[in-house]
Amino acid sequence: MLRRPALSPETARNLLVGLGAADDAAVYRISDELALVETVDFFPPVVDDAWTWGAVAAANAMSDVYAMGGEVLFALAVAGFPREMDKSIVAEVFRGGAEKVAEAGGVIAGGHTVIDNEPKYGLCVTGRVHPDRVLIKGGLRAGDRLFLSKPLGTGVITTAAKDGAAPDKAVTAAIESMLRLNRVAARVARDTGAAGATDITGFGFLGHAGEMVIASGAGVAVDTSCVPFLPHARALAEAGHFSGGMKRNRRYLEGLFTTRLEVAADVPALIVSLLMESETSGGLLFSVRSERADAVRETFRAAGEDVWEIGEVLAEPVLRLRS
Repeated sequence: MLRRPALSPETARNLLVGLGAADDAAVYRISDELALVETVDFFPPVVDDAWTWGAVAAANAMSDVYAMGGEVLFALAVAGFPREMDKSIVAEVFRGGAEKVAEAGGVIAGGHTVIDNEPKYGLCVTGRVHPDRVLIKGGLRAGDRLFLSKPLGTGVITTAAKDGAAPDKAVTAAIESMLRLNRVAARVARDTGAAGATDITGFGFLGHAGEMVIASGAGVAVDTSCVPFLPHARALAEAGHFSGGMKRNRRYLEGLFTTRLEVAADVPALIVSLLMESETSGGLLFSVRSERADAVRETFRAAGEDVWEIGEVLAEPVLRLRS
């Protein structure tokens, strides 16, 4: 069995989020006013266009900083490409990532690339956050209202696109969603007093919501009729265009919630599967006190972005789906 090395008293005091409790990123306190947020994420192409792949991968990696309530400072690129890949394509991937980081107010300051038969690209991202305003998965509080900052459906749409079955409008909408940063969502969550947050990515909506339930000891009730989906996502799901990640997520979730996952009889099985589907660069799922719910909606509206209120936090540790 692998044993973790003992932490020094100083490290133990300042490592606010690390291996002790699984979360979206690590957080280390530098001073009473500053903590660093650190994360890394990379993956193979999810779209055909090289610039878009680089930009989506960058947005996805930076999302973990936003999920902790932070702001991006800089990033290091992590990449692997086949030796024979056209260098102009590689350059476009790097350009897409660099421009997306610049949009976030940061800069790519270096990185490391290796030869790999399967192309991969991503970032190691450093951000900052006030030590007293860190958002964590374990921050759910009974009575809070749940909000989601992006529609779901990127998994089935990109899978269908690989099969040549996704309408152009569906692909365009999915790309626009994946490219949108969670910067506004993180700011609103911080400013409205959120304590619990995560971003919706590989484990799907239910997987990440389930992690919040486990971490916080509180439950969530999700009104599935209020959960937003990208255009054509339901139709493509009905046609069976689920990714392999959905099946793995289902097994993971069933093992994680043997008795805590409750699905109302009138919730369609298709919706449950969509909530288990993997997402790429998905939105933030966060909770705020009920009296701050109007402020969340108003601040998103003022920023020109959408947000959806999708449920509430319960006192009992259960993941409940209702229509």
